[in-house]
Amino acid sequence: MAAAARRARPGQPRSGFGRAAEEPGPAVPQGLLRAARRSGQLNLAGRGLGQVPQHVWRINLDTPEEAHQNLSFGAADRWWEQTDLTKLILASNKLQLLSEDVKLLPALTVLDVHDNQLTSLPSALGQLENLQKLDVSHNKLKSIPEELMQLSHLKSLLLQHNELSDLPDGFGQLVNLEELDLSNNHLTDIPTSFALLINLVRLNLACNQLKNLPADISAMKSLRQLDCTKNYLETVPAELASMASLEQLYLRKNKLRSLPELPSCKLLKELHAGENQIEILNAENLKHLNSLSVLELRDNKIKSVPDEITLLQKLERLDLANNDISRLPYTLGNLPQLKFLALEGNPLRTIRRDLLQKGTQELLKYLRSKIQDDGPSPNEEPPVTAMTLPSESRINMHAITSLKLLDYSEKQAAVIPDEMFNAVRSNPVTTVNFSKNQLTAIPARIVELKDSLCDLNFGFNKISSISSELCMLHKLTHLDIRNNFLTSLPEEMEALTTLQVINLSFNRFKVFPSVLYRILALETILLSNNQVGSIDPLQLKKMEKLGTLDLQNNDLLQVPPELGNCENLRTLLLEGNPFRTPRAAILAKGTAAVLEYLRSRIPT
Repeated sequence: MAAAARRARPGQPRSGFGRAAEEPGPAVPQGLLRAARRSGQLNLAGRGLGQVPQHVWRINLDTPEEAHQNLSFGAADRWWEQTDLTKLILASNKLQLLSEDVKLLPALTVLDVHDNQLTSLPSALGQLENLQKLDVSHNKLKSIPEELMQLSHLKSLLLQHNELSDLPDGFGQLVNLEELDLSNNHLTDIPTSFALLINLVRLNLACNQLKNLPADISAMKSLRQLDCTKNYLETVPAELASMASLEQLYLRKNKLRSLPELPSCKLLKELHAGENQIEILNAENLKHLNSLSVLELRDNKIKSVPDEITLLQKLERLDLANNDISRLPYTLGNLPQLKFLALEGNPLRTIRRDLLQKGTQELLKYLRSKIQDDGPSPNEEPPVTAMTLPSESRINMHAITSLKLLDYSEKQAAVIPDEMFNAVRSNPVTTVNFSKNQLTAIPARIVELKDSLCDLNFGFNKISSISSELCMLHKLTHLDIRNNFLTSLPEEMEALTTLQVINLSFNRFKVFPSVLYRILALETILLSNNQVGSIDPLQLKKMEKLGTLDLQNNDLLQVPPELGNCENLRTLLLEGNPFRTPRAAILAKGTAAVLEYLRSRIPT
């Protein structure tokens, strides 16, 4: 019992927290160890550990201390029926090295040592053949041991924020890897063996010193997200164009002179190439990007926008700020889904500055009006006959027939006139804008548009409940009901199975509308400026497509740590709530840091 005697030495009540002690004292409470033997999980995050106590490495080998002290065990204390440790979290401590004794935990599937002071990793890590997730981010690693390449079951490897200048050639042996984060290191090139990582879904190379990408990277057939932000790339290999699974491509802050042509990237939804030296935007750059919803090209040297921009029918955000654009194609106003258009900082001659400041919708309306000025001659419109509706002269038939848009916004009207719906006739309208009126209910005739309507805006009205007619719009993808008097949503909204974006900001919700948890196509939920008091992280985790959740300025008294498991969230906004943790400093670090912090607080 020499070890027990050493642990009991007087005068060292906090010996486990110092680096000087040969074997740290009881820095890990026995209760935690007992629980870990039952659950197989041990969370030692944020305990100020200078080194890992030996009894942690030997948790499954040594007879526990309580076995010597208490011989009348209940069923829960049968230590000989213990579970092997599968998850060990040592994040946010002061560890400078990891012992080779890590090999005494062969059942580990998750090892998290992020946010320490590690300068190297033990070669014994290579013996953890069951390891699926290894997080060694935010340390001071200068190299990675070759033995790490033996971890054939590894799915997630997080190495961001270290001091790596090169990688082992054998990297391609990690064939089951799905997520690899190498951002914020000193890498100057990528091993060609990366081509073997055919199961990789997310690859983050941001903030390194890469001058080029290997063409072999195109062999990553499963890659959906590639982030090369802030490197020294002057070109992108042509082979990148064949990456059929790619959905998000980040090339911001490089030295690109042209946008890559991506003919096979049919699924690409987001292309971010701001802060480069791009001068020309060609039709060839655009014509294959049918799925693109975000195109970000701010802070370049682009002189003109081709008419082919209108081929991007799914475009929702177009950022062209701070370029050299002097005129725009008016056909830009024809993009049916465009919600955000940034043009500030361009020498535009045809658009007044005050119009730019009025926002996207006003700008698009202006561009559409110019198409009408330049465009079809009046006799292309329906001829005026005795059958013409009394006020059809104030109904924009061009918008209905050409733009598939039914617009009756900013009229301060209490009802939508029947003639608006009558004017639609057999034309398939995809977009309806009834915002900025005095509506107290959804017009019942909206159901007449159910076979074509995708985008519906009822923002800035006085609507207090959602009618069953709206729940029948089965093709709806975007719904904007911000600034109304809603307190709840009907369960029938579950039928909106294609809904991707819903804006419920500035309403009167006191609880998170439970029906949203069941609309699994949702990608964006905007619920700021309500009075929501709680959220259910287990339900949110099932929403695998949810990327943006805005809960700013609500009444959340606490943020459940399990929200950190919602790893699909790319944007989580929580500012302006009365909770105490996470603190504002953590919120300011962005979504990834907030989720990481929440995960570290999940009780094990």
